[in-house]
Amino acid sequence: MLNALKRIVAVGTSGLLLFSALVITGGGTINAAAVAGDSGQDVFNIVALGDSITAGYEPGMTDPNTKPYGYAERLLEQGWYHGRASLTNYGILGLTTAGLRNYTGAISTGAAITPEGIQVGLLDPRITQFAGLTVQIGTELKSADLITITIGGNDVSSLFLKVKEMTDVDFQSQLEQRLTDYTTNVTAVLQNIRAVNPQSTIILADQYQPAPSIALGPNYAQLMTAAARMTTTVESVAASMNREGAPVRVAHVAERFAGVEGSLTHIIGIGKADFHPTQLGYEKIARVFAELQWGEYRTPAVAVMTPSSAPMSIVVKGIELNTPNKPILKNGQNFLALKDVLNAVGATGKWDNKTSSATILYGGRTVVITIGAKNIKVNGQNVAIDTPAFLQKVGKEDKTYLPLAALATGLGFDVKYSGQLRTAFINP
Repeated sequence: MLNALKRIVAVGTSGLLLFSALVITGGGTINAAAVAGDSGQDVFNIVALGDSITAGYEPGMTDPNTKPYGYAERLLEQGWYHGRASLTNYGILGLTTAGLRNYTGAISTGAAITPEGIQVGLLDPRITQFAGLTVQIGTELKSADLITITIGGNDVSSLFLKVKEMTDVDFQSQLEQRLTDYTTNVTAVLQNIRAVNPQSTIILADQYQPAPSIALGPNYAQLMTAAARMTTTVESVAASMNREGAPVRVAHVAERFAGVEGSLTHIIGIGKADFHPTQLGYEKIARVFAELQWGEYRTPAVAVMTPSSAPMSIVVKGIELNTPNKPILKNGQNFLALKDVLNAVGATGKWDNKTSSATILYGGRTVVITIGAKNIKVNGQNVAIDTPAFLQKVGKEDKTYLPLAALATGLGFDVKYSGQLRTAFINP
């Protein structure tokens, strides 16, 4: 059975080129998945470093209109439940612990580095651009509240492929050497990060064993034992760098994959076998990180509703609105009942029947919204909006519905929409 797994190879060049279209936007600049609120507001900044697991790669990413939706993107959504949050993702396909050590070393000093200086032979088509961003990444790391790392899979994957041909003594010897190298390299990575940001929380993931017992047969127990040794090594490295006020924590991903590998990775399924997580696997990883950081992993009620036509969920200041005034999709825009949002944030409002307008007072702003008008007044100044507010009858009452984007334009709220969760997150 293991012979079939030998077909597992590093991500092919064609797949990488297609993947690059998903994460690089106009002018050849990198879209690092940065999503932030107004600069004057407190934002929880997440920086994700590591390999293709951090990048959110899945085999078959051939649609240039599809963006990766991995653990880091899910972690950003969890951040929105707790306030304004941003994410910059620097996952590099094929990266090893030695490569991350080289990369963070250059980042810590702001030094220039070539792709070969990071790691020879990387196939990630973005690597030249990533190599030129050491100063930028250093700045982002300096302001990071949370730094996440997945690394090590590319260091040990060759052992996985060769296990059937190796004696147990040889396997254990090579495993111990790789774990020694992991300790040396990842300790240096953490030291490099601490040179830039002495106090941020760092969460370092262990490594899951990707193949189910049905595929490995008698070698399954051997590889599960190896994964446990890897976890012990990760815990030791994290403990050596953990400090009061500067925590280094371990995301125990491996235990969540144990026994259910077939559904959480692409090892078994249609097409070429692959180590990478499925969408369910990426959700499992995100859950581990989120529970470590916030003590919970939340999903909106709408995500478990059966009808795909169900209204989207609205989360305001971390609280999901439960109201009869359901969101409305009109002309491609999402509209919310204004009163529900104002009540949730504690704003005051007054309706003027003569002018069919609502005046809102919040955070030092006075905002006037007139039904049917393509502009709103913010502190007396006209501000254009794409779609005007309208009145919608709900029961016996007329409710003012405002386009989602106007909440950001008029009231200065941070408004983010997750298409995967079909949820709008609104944070003042």
